[in-house]
Amino acid sequence: MRKSSPTKSTDKPGEYTAGESTEAAVATPDTPPPGAPAPVTPGQADDAHQAPEAAPRRRQARGERRIAQLLSAAAGVFCRTGYAAASTNAIAREAGVSPGTLYQFFPNKEAIAVELGGQLLQRAHEAHGQAFLPENLDRPLPELIDAVLDPVIAFNCENPAFWALMHGSGVPGIAQEHDELHTGMLTRVEEVLRACVTPPAATAPAPEPDPAELTHVAHMVLGIVKASLELILASEGAERAAYVVELKTVLLRYLDPMFTTPHPPR
Repeated sequence: MRKSSPTKSTDKPGEYTAGESTEAAVATPDTPPPGAPAPVTPGQADDAHQAPEAAPRRRQARGERRIAQLLSAAAGVFCRTGYAAASTNAIAREAGVSPGTLYQFFPNKEAIAVELGGQLLQRAHEAHGQAFLPENLDRPLPELIDAVLDPVIAFNCENPAFWALMHGSGVPGIAQEHDELHTGMLTRVEEVLRACVTPPAATAPAPEPDPAELTHVAHMVLGIVKASLELILASEGAERAAYVVELKTVLLRYLDPMFTTPHPPR
């Protein structure tokens, strides 16, 4: 069968019919010459615009996962060895990465501690907010002690690295923020004492509690909690539960003579 020869279309100059050769089509004004980049369609233009943005997001997500992995490893190392004895090599080994990978995200051990400590302090603030809800002030003393202590104890048991970093790391940024957290806790305890120790208006007139005395009591309460937390965190299971009960019993017997809210015996 005889092949048809290329013929020009009569519709527009420079366009060819479907029977034209590939070489002739390349020569049309609407197509680029050989070696030139192909034209970009509107859809391709959108993809080209979005691709550079999507790649950094993916890299950022991978970086965030790697940071979380390193911080989790650091938490384990700090708990086992303490901050002073920990090293970046040990943290990298715990995370299953090379030291070089660790240094891509953190320049040294202190930077890791500051980042981890900042996250833990934020969680601690959230736990303290749950502990000192205004409605807890209407509870009888045993229930008030439960409502305040349970979130604080749970947070420390779930985040043992918090204790390792806040008590003995010596990192300036962490120490300052922990002091602020302690001051806030002290203020909240004093507010609870002031609300619960002050006699209700309907009772016989009684002198207002001495602010200095309330401050001393608040310091004692926090001191008792801190000393007990060390025992609680060092134990597990039934022994840990027994220390929690002892802590609550000590606070109940210490605070009971000062409180005006009636309560059933523990």
